[in-house]
Amino acid sequence: MTDTTTIPAPTPPTEPPPAASNRGTVPALGRARAFAAWIDRRSHDDPGVRSALRRGVGKPVDKAPFMHRYVASWLTEEQLRDRDVERAHYTVAALVAAQRRDQYTAAAWAAGSGGRDGDAAGGTGPAPAAGTGGAGAGSEDGQADGTGAGGPRTDTAVRPGRSLGRSLADGVGAGLREASVETKLNLLTRQSVEGLHRHLPAAVRQLRERGVDVDWAQLLVDLCRWRRHSGAVKRRWLQDYYRAVQAGEERAAREADERDTAVAADTAGGGQGEADDRT
Repeated sequence: MTDTTTIPAPTPPTEPPPAASNRGTVPALGRARAFAAWIDRRSHDDPGVRSALRRGVGKPVDKAPFMHRYVASWLTEEQLRDRDVERAHYTVAALVAAQRRDQYTAAAWAAGSGGRDGDAAGGTGPAPAAGTGGAGAGSEDGQADGTGAGGPRTDTAVRPGRSLGRSLADGVGAGLREASVETKLNLLTRQSVEGLHRHLPAAVRQLRERGVDVDWAQLLVDLCRWRRHSGAVKRRWLQDYYRAVQAGEERAAREADERDTAVAADTAGGGQGEADDRT
């Protein structure tokens, strides 16, 4: 009699554990606005800061050591351990600095206010990280006070963000070819985290060259969330783009109809006047 050994069936592979959430490290929109405003202000006021930050465009954090002095202090220990959140801050800081000097929000604010006094100008050192209680730090609910390090005060806690999709739609209204912009948007929404950081500078530069505003704070939050929540971010970008483009087309059609109606009315009025003259 031959002994037989039962070979157990292979154990099916287990599902990998879900990725840990980075909800606790993604900055609140108000905090992100304070960061973007501070970077904008420093880049406008100090050519050295502007040059250092601009050198980081398109580069990973480890290739941009000259940026640490201005960005690192805005990040908590937890955020520094989250590479997506860390890189998002560096990418946005570089993109803000890469604008023309006259495009900085600080430039428009200074021109409108006729200059700044010493208190409004704020300090020149780096802002403390969230939760440390200094200028630009978030409040208990994670919202920033909107002043950054002495920057212009805005209602950061309640003002909703504008997605990059909406900015791209504004680019169509500013003269960019719709087909080209749509292709760019579709390219961006198909990217991994690395690919998105690589393709963003060209897209943003194209928008800024046309004078189209980019909501840096919302872009920062979206970049932080891309790896784990890219589906939701992509959906909003695409929806905002197509809704805004459609609204622009409908508005242009209405304006064309109104012009045609006005021209027809003028023509009819002129013809009636000529008839009256003849009689």
